[in-house]
Amino acid sequence: MSAVVSESTLTCPECGFSRSERMPTASCQWFYECVSCGKILRPKPGDCCVFCSYGAVPCPPIQEGNSCCG
Repeated sequence: MSAVVSESTLTCPECGFSRSERMPTASCQWFYECVSCGKILRPKPGDCCVFCSYGAVPCPPIQEGNSCCG
């Protein structure tokens, strides 16, 4: 099994700005404010967190094959 990636690049769907962020390992991140345009990102329906919706890499629990956010 490969190592869990702890950083992911989030891309804002509003303005296209991308930024690398460290992902929480023990909780979900339901909100993220784009530092470029100020849009508040929320998970898309069916996703557990903003990293699963807008990140280049899904959150650590999903990478490990577990459910996220219990």
